[in-house]
Amino acid sequence: MVTSKKIEIYDTVLRDGSQSERVNFSVEDKLIILNALDEIGIDYVEGGWPGSNPRDIEFFKKASTVKLKRTHLTAFGSTRKKGITAANDPNLRAIVASGVDYATIFGKSWDLHVRDALRISLDENLELIFDSVKFLKRHMNGVIYDAEHFFDGYKNNKDYALNTILAAEQGGADRIVLADTNGGTMPWDIERIIEDVKTLINPGKLGIHLHNDSETAVASTLLAVTRGVRHIQGTINGYGERCGNANLCSIIPPLQLKMGFTVLGENIRRLKEISRLVDELANLPPNQYLPYVGDSAFAHKAGVHVDAIVKNTKTYEHINPALVGNSRRILVSDLSGKANVLMKSKELGIKLYDAADASRIVKTIKELENKGYQYEAAEASLELLINKSMNRNRKFFRLVGFRVIDEKRKEDEPTIAEATIMLEVDGKLEHTAAMGNGPVNALDNALRKALEKFYPELRNIKLLDFKVRVISSGKGTDASVRVLIESGDGTNRWGTVGVSQNIIEASWIALVDSINYRLLKYKKSKD
Repeated sequence: MVTSKKIEIYDTVLRDGSQSERVNFSVEDKLIILNALDEIGIDYVEGGWPGSNPRDIEFFKKASTVKLKRTHLTAFGSTRKKGITAANDPNLRAIVASGVDYATIFGKSWDLHVRDALRISLDENLELIFDSVKFLKRHMNGVIYDAEHFFDGYKNNKDYALNTILAAEQGGADRIVLADTNGGTMPWDIERIIEDVKTLINPGKLGIHLHNDSETAVASTLLAVTRGVRHIQGTINGYGERCGNANLCSIIPPLQLKMGFTVLGENIRRLKEISRLVDELANLPPNQYLPYVGDSAFAHKAGVHVDAIVKNTKTYEHINPALVGNSRRILVSDLSGKANVLMKSKELGIKLYDAADASRIVKTIKELENKGYQYEAAEASLELLINKSMNRNRKFFRLVGFRVIDEKRKEDEPTIAEATIMLEVDGKLEHTAAMGNGPVNALDNALRKALEKFYPELRNIKLLDFKVRVISSGKGTDASVRVLIESGDGTNRWGTVGVSQNIIEASWIALVDSINYRLLKYKKSKD
């Protein structure tokens, strides 16, 4: 049972968030996000529909091998279809077979949807809800019931909407989540309706799931907590259908820092890091104006503000930015950031001798970020940068030169990519070539082919993901690009980054970091 000061956080960015326009997570992206949310202590992560598409089927298959420490992974679906039993419903059977212990299903609360979308009787819909929850409860450790369109349903037919959630409770639902699926319900109505629901269902069993079509999802969620709701659903950065979902990055800080609830503990300091990770994997530019985690959230430019903030930070800051992993920015002199480097270095197991080391690293990072580098989804590059600043990096090879050819011989034939490379390792030259399905893939193949005779441990490395973002779009084809590469060796995954006006050079920088990071880790394990 949830205690009065504990809030359950349920993230649905892998399912609801992926329905956001321009967001398209790969299976590897979803696994990275799942692990990151587990590390910071998110209670539930909704993985997707296990039987609805090949990507989610593969995700649940791979996720079954992931050992989560804190997070419960849930499989999502709907109540059974009309005319068949719950035991024979393909969706419910896929949830049971997904390999997870927790299920989340949604059902209809609005009589309009029952009649016009499902085209069944109101009583039959109650049977669908009860049967589906009861079936899943027999096979799963926990069942979360999302009452879709609950607030619109309540306003249209109060008694029926209440009967739908009572059917879910009678079926054995562990949590009953009230959803504002269209996002149009005002905060005062959310509050009023929850007070009524509490007369029927223990508020500790209630959850809230709000969409942001009226720009009130965060405020309404916090209001729901003041009325006793203890299960909060939303997404990192507010990604979701149409205008998005309630933004957990704007909900978690006030819950923990202003309302005194137990949420993430010390891991709240990683909130900006997680926010940027999800942005990078979604291949979308971070929203600098987001509260708490945006780059501008604690930026000061006006002369009066800057003068006051230097004397006392509380004059123009509602919290210490370091509490959420952010940093103060004085736009005319760009101060701060040292605490973040000290924290990250400690997390990476890198010892800094004194504050001067951190200041020097901050300066380097700022200079590189000004050129377009971002390290939130490229921690391997960040670790190499910090080690290099401390003179702890080893140079495993020297590039003599490379050439990449991308050739298309006939209009109806695919392009042919070939890379030739010459390297020096411990005074020995190695000259080799390799083909690839593109110039970067060819360069990656040639690089590893040249190095494998010297470092056989590289044979297991694979390039898992490759993303390119234009970071100075006003210059057209002369713009700089940021390349983010995700690599893996079957056990671990790591991200590296490169920036250049030349996409091949940016890719080379990221590829070299990937190789050096793996060799550095291998060397440390042998020492």
